[in-house]
Amino acid sequence: MDLKLLHNISSRGHGNMKLLGDGLVAFTLITVQGTNLKAPLSTQYLWDRISEDLGYNGSRSSECSNGSVPHDPLQKEVETLTAHWNLYINLGGFSVSLLVVPLLGSWSDLAGRRPILILPNLGLALQAGVYLVVMYLKLPVVYFLVGRLLSGLSGDFNAILAGCFAYVADTSDRRSRTFRVAVLEACLGLSGMLASIIGGQWRRAQGYINPFWLVLATSLVSALYAYLFVRESVQPDPSAKLFSTRNHKAVWRLYSTGGSISEGGGRFHRCKLWLYTLCFFLVVTVHSGSRELYVLYELSSPLCWGPVLIGYGSAAQHLAYLSSLLGLKIMQRCLEESWVALVGLASNISGLVVFSVADTTQLMFTGYGLCFLFMAATPVLRSKLSKLVDPSEQGALFASVACVESLCFLVGSGVFNSLYPATLHFMKGFPFLFAAIILLIPAGIIGILQCLDQRRDHRDSTAS
Repeated sequence: MDLKLLHNISSRGHGNMKLLGDGLVAFTLITVQGTNLKAPLSTQYLWDRISEDLGYNGSRSSECSNGSVPHDPLQKEVETLTAHWNLYINLGGFSVSLLVVPLLGSWSDLAGRRPILILPNLGLALQAGVYLVVMYLKLPVVYFLVGRLLSGLSGDFNAILAGCFAYVADTSDRRSRTFRVAVLEACLGLSGMLASIIGGQWRRAQGYINPFWLVLATSLVSALYAYLFVRESVQPDPSAKLFSTRNHKAVWRLYSTGGSISEGGGRFHRCKLWLYTLCFFLVVTVHSGSRELYVLYELSSPLCWGPVLIGYGSAAQHLAYLSSLLGLKIMQRCLEESWVALVGLASNISGLVVFSVADTTQLMFTGYGLCFLFMAATPVLRSKLSKLVDPSEQGALFASVACVESLCFLVGSGVFNSLYPATLHFMKGFPFLFAAIILLIPAGIIGILQCLDQRRDHRDSTAS
């Protein structure tokens, strides 16, 4: 009876569920803005605390110089310690969440989506509270790692993303799912732009403590919003257990057997799942890795950009999230989703090639302009993965995708930050060219899979 009632509510009030899903977008926007505000501010606080502990009073401003000024060894020590602590904190959070997120995602397929939207927000609020205590009492920075581990135990931000994308998959049909996922992707970019604008100015005016109170408040508001206003999209099973090996086995089963759905054979279905996941990994790795080099590339010679131009470049990069959303909506009217993804990859590749040879401001902004559709590929890949699994497996799928995304940030940061100094002597923009070459791999895979699908559909229609 409960299942029938849920089906009737879903059928009769699909518009209401869609409205709730769109309300979840606002919820995600609030949460991401708090998270994006926290990351750069915590790095700056680490720099200032370590500088204070070591007695370093130098300037952090990056300027173009002729290289005649010797590098301060104390500044190098501050840079090294800050980078190391950032690495420890990120690795600690990633290691814990890598185990917890699949557990929560698979559990949400049985227990409902609301818990996976509430618990991680409470963990993020607890992390912000620990950071505030460290700042008020000037405790050792090792307590930042403690706060990050506590957040990781609740799933961290990756669990929220998994819950949001799974919720959108629950409340959308196959036709509208890609655009709804793209709306969430656009919110990530928009919130990043707002946080970068607010964070720097606020820290300069009032220091670190007040912005972190906002981070704490946004996490609590998001948890309260999910508890009060987000209607459940999955029929909860009261007997579902969180700490059960079944939850991790669900993720393993998803990729070992292809899940509950089979499209013309389990092996082909499983191969598509793995190949689209590989495409997602390569695309997001390129996005995250190259993004870390933009500011460094712009600060140094021959561009020598100041804060104003860097701000304009960052705004142009984040506005591409919105232009990608608009472009995806338009292209969906006349193109298959796979071809939309290929257009997005072509936009990204062309922009990266221009970045690799950019030696003037005009050429750098030309690259930003060519990347106006660079975010069209990831929502298509998320949507394709979602359509390959059963509705009862959406939580497990997006939990595994969130873990892959975390791995992308670690791999991208390690590879591109190592490649940049290693290739300065023969081509400063080589990492961007390398990123463009890497993107040819997912472009080829997506194109081949689409051709195979079209051939299978044509053969099936002919046979029928």
